[in-house]
Order: sequence, then structure tokens, then C-alpha cells
Amino acid sequence: MKNNIRIFLSARDTGDRLAEKPPLSFQDDPEGIEYPVINVYDDVEYQKIIGFGGAFTEAAAVTLHKLPEDKQNQVLKAYFDEQSGHGYTFCRTHMNSCDFSLGNYACVEKEGDIKLESFNIERDKQYIIPMIKAAKRFGNFRLFISPWSPPGWMKDTGMMNHGGKLLPEYRDAWARHFAKFIKAYEEEGISVWGVTVQNEPKAVQRWDSCIFTAEEEKDFVKDYLGPTLEREGFGHIKIMIWDHNKERLYERAKVAFEDPEASKYIWGVAFHWYSGDHFEALEAVKRKWPDKPLILTECCVERHVDRDAWTNGEKYGHDIIGNLNNYMEAWCDWNLVLDEMGGPNHAQNYCEAPIMIDTNNGNIEFKPSYFFIGHFSRFIKPGSVRIGFSRFTDKLECTAFKTPSGQKILVVMNRTDDKIPFVLRHNGKIAKYESPAHSIMTLVF
Repeated sequence: MKNNIRIFLSARDTGDRLAEKPPLSFQDDPEGIEYPVINVYDDVEYQKIIGFGGAFTEAAAVTLHKLPEDKQNQVLKAYFDEQSGHGYTFCRTHMNSCDFSLGNYACVEKEGDIKLESFNIERDKQYIIPMIKAAKRFGNFRLFISPWSPPGWMKDTGMMNHGGKLLPEYRDAWARHFAKFIKAYEEEGISVWGVTVQNEPKAVQRWDSCIFTAEEEKDFVKDYLGPTLEREGFGHIKIMIWDHNKERLYERAKVAFEDPEASKYIWGVAFHWYSGDHFEALEAVKRKWPDKPLILTECCVERHVDRDAWTNGEKYGHDIIGNLNNYMEAWCDWNLVLDEMGGPNHAQNYCEAPIMIDTNNGNIEFKPSYFFIGHFSRFIKPGSVRIGFSRFTDKLECTAFKTPSGQKILVVMNRTDDKIPFVLRHNGKIAKYESPAHSIMTLVF
């Protein structure tokens, strides 16, 4: 078995979905013969992986709750079980409401309550916290929190929706709000690993949103959030800035990290995928600030986009590969599950999740994106290190890793209409195979 290669395949035109195929065996590599080769160099190392996962939203929790308990467990096992599921280890939830809530709500609804005496997480206790606790029965994961908006009374617009800014006189109260939220979750038995300062701080949305310029975000962390978390005993909490699209990633990082007093509190940079590839932006940030991790904290496919489901899966595969090859250390999808409409969403901003649930009949649908994600999360375990590779054609998209146990992982995706033969070469041995049209495969050796 030492020279065997295990192969897991998902292909559009077959029934294969994370299906294990007959193994290959490495053969000697004859001198002087050239091949259509994918080389793997396991002594060339890059970043270490924290994990993969998705988001516990109120929409996901309410939708899951509508299923009978056995089907709820089926969904959670599909995501969190390390043996039969995706083995998710890196997850997100929202502080106060987001668009994927049933409506606007805040932990401090009482206007002017700067002492936060009315603070409570009763809304979270209804659905979100029970879902998180249920998921923990199937696997262990890190959890980070993101706010979409402070309470409306803390903002210059007086409302949670349609952007607006945090009023200067409430910056201290808002920082303390983070600490109270973390403490409240810990009292429920849920540890918080990290926070982002603000979800999509450049976007004025018709739903919960709040605007921070780069300078405002940096100063809020430096003068309020960082010192407050440290003072409250949460100095270990990882603070991530930006939490928005990649095209402005470098500029936001530059403002934050060129201020040493702010930078000392900021662990890393969070980003989304909605403005296109911009993989080079990740590489630029890593080259300039090599000690600051890069984390994808949200991606999803909008329901109104006219694309077939397999193409949506390929979009996931392409973005994950490009991000991994440019130093991403963790990846977090958006809603874990949604209903048949792509909600619920109080702003009608409907989206697709990798697992969709028809609440009319209880049917569970696993979208192609679910299987594409699994080709990474099931094999690239936390602690895995990205390793070097080279490929003979850009028609095959690849990434390669070495796991803590020493296994080598090669992911190969083919978005073309043609099957493409290739030869895997590693340490003087070769194995011939082919990539079917519109497929993704994981090779383990």
C-alpha cells in the first residue's frame, strides 16, 4: 500500500460524487521520457492550514430546526463528522442580526444604554446556540464572530440597515459589547477563537451594515477593541480586519499594519470573494507582511445568478485553489444550510448553500458545491502544509499539501469539456491517470 495512490472523484457527467476509485500504483520513472506531468515537491513548504468550515446564521439554524432530529443529525454529520463528513473545523457566526436573520435585532436594544446593562443573547439562545452545540457533538471547530451592525442607536443614521457609521461617543461601548458577547457565549460553553471588526465595512447594504474607512477601523482596533479585549481577559482572541472583497485587501492591510500600535492587536486579514479572483492581492499582502495570516471568511452564490449548479461548484473549486496557492490559511463558507427559497433573509437577498433544505417536505439536497468543498476539507486537515508543485497546462487547476501524518494531497480540477491525461510524478516515481471533463479529484499518497 505504500506506493498506492487513493483517488476520490467528482465529475459532472457521471454519478461520481467524492467517490473513491480504484487505486493507482507508482512506477519507476524511465530516464529521458517527457510526459504531460504534474510534479509534486514535498520538501518545498509554504503556509500551514487552520481549517475549513461554514457559518452558523439564524437563517441556517431556523431552517435546520424545521427538520426532524434524525435529519438534523444527518446534515450536521455531513459537515462536521471527521470520518464520514467534511470534518469542518473553522466556523463563523454573527453578533447582532445580519441579512440572514429573520429581522433586525441587537443584544442591546435599550437606547443610550452605554453601560450595556440590558445586554443579552436571548435571541441567539433560540436557534443559533442550539445549532452550534449540536454541531459540536460531531466535531471540534474554532468559532469566530462578525458584526454586521451595532445597535441602531449607536449609529449616525439611527438604524441598523443602509450603512451609516458608528458614532464616536459609542466606540468604547461597542468595544465592550464585543467582550460581553464573547463572555456570554463562553458562559454557554462555546469558546470564541476570533473576531472580525466589521463585516463588509465598505458596503452600504439595504440590510444590516456599517461603514468603516481604513483609518477608522485601524483606530477603533488600536484605541478601543484591542485594549478592551486585553483588559477583559480576552487578549488571546484573534482580531481580523477588513472582512470584505479582495480587490482592496492590500490597501486596507497597508493602513492597518503601518501603524505599529494598531498592528500589534491585529492577528490577520479577512476577505471575501465577491469582486473576482484577485489572487495576486493575497500574495502581495503575504510578501509585505509575512506574519499576518490571510483568511477567507465568506463566499456564496446568489440565487438570482443564472448559472447551473455544477458551474457554481467549479466556482468554489477555482477560488479555493487560487486562494490556497496564494497563502490563504483558513476558509469559511457562508450559510451552512438554507431553505428552498435561499433564505430566510429579511432583505430578500437570497443565496444558495451547499446543502439546501425544502421545508415543505423535509428533502435535503446536496449541491455540487458541497462535494467540491469536500475535496479540500476532508483531506487537507488542520496543520497540513502547502507544498510545491508544477503542472504542464493551465487547463488543470491544482494545489498540493502534506498532512501532519505525512500523506501527500494533490487536488486536480478540470473545468474544460475534454478529458485530460496527466502523469503524477513524485520522488522519482510516476503514475498515469486522466482528469475527466468538468471534474475535481483528490489524490492521496
